[in-house]
Amino acid sequence: MAERGAAQRLTRRVFLYPVQGLFIGLLFLICRYMPINWASALGAWIFSFVGPRLRADKVARRNLKRCYPNMTQEELDRTVSAVWENLGRGAGEWGQVDLIPTKGPNSRVEIVGEEIMNKVIADGGPFIAVSAHMGNWEIGSLVPAQRGAPMVNVYRTASIPIVDFLFRKIRGRFSREMIPKGRANARRIIAALKEGHPLGLLVDQKLNEGLPIPFFGRDAMTPSAPAELALRFNCPLIPVRIERLPNVRFRLTIYPPMEFPETGNRKEDVRILLTRINAMIEGWIRERPEQWFWVHRRWPD
Repeated sequence: MAERGAAQRLTRRVFLYPVQGLFIGLLFLICRYMPINWASALGAWIFSFVGPRLRADKVARRNLKRCYPNMTQEELDRTVSAVWENLGRGAGEWGQVDLIPTKGPNSRVEIVGEEIMNKVIADGGPFIAVSAHMGNWEIGSLVPAQRGAPMVNVYRTASIPIVDFLFRKIRGRFSREMIPKGRANARRIIAALKEGHPLGLLVDQKLNEGLPIPFFGRDAMTPSAPAELALRFNCPLIPVRIERLPNVRFRLTIYPPMEFPETGNRKEDVRILLTRINAMIEGWIRERPEQWFWVHRRWPD
């Protein structure tokens, strides 16, 4: 069994990943140099065709059935189809996401709560922005970058080398620094906050560590870093919501800094903050379920 697993991993690295990388790299170049509305539509078309044929489609359906037990088959089919369309649009836009204007007359982003962001930027100290994989989630980092406050972004390394390279290349254009997830890089994250830099975290995906916090009625392992770091540095912890609007437009909602609990027990304060964060993200998803990343195994079962 171990030998078979090793052979499968070798096959992926030697054959599958290069083929996938070639296709993705070609798609990236095409989308980079076509009008963004066309690129978004092309991505939607490709994902709408390919997505339902992938194993991830079953994952999305199982997740939705568990979170929405009263959802009809027609509603389920429609939602999953919209999930693939949203992900495809994000993939098509990815090649030129760094070029999307977020201010001025040509802005494609409607910003709610911009005064909150302006204040924390003007204050000059570190802050932590927490968000989720919704809409085109890159917009959450792009907006502050175009206002002179590029964020330190923590990201998950992609398994396909060329995808990881392209991801770092594009996102690096509007990030102060990109730090791979993992305990080995915890010191670099702490150093960035000590240096007064803003930190961006997407906190809605499955982890093998963290704390079990309720999410859609079931415990889900949730990263404790946003709460622990905000409490440690006493810096603003700001929820940021991204929504996709028609015609490759977006809405970014910046919420007031979260209030810190004061139970006298740091571990309990962390748990309370994480519970509030998960509850807020769940509310966003319930309003626009078609825009969340349902295609991953968020829960252990």
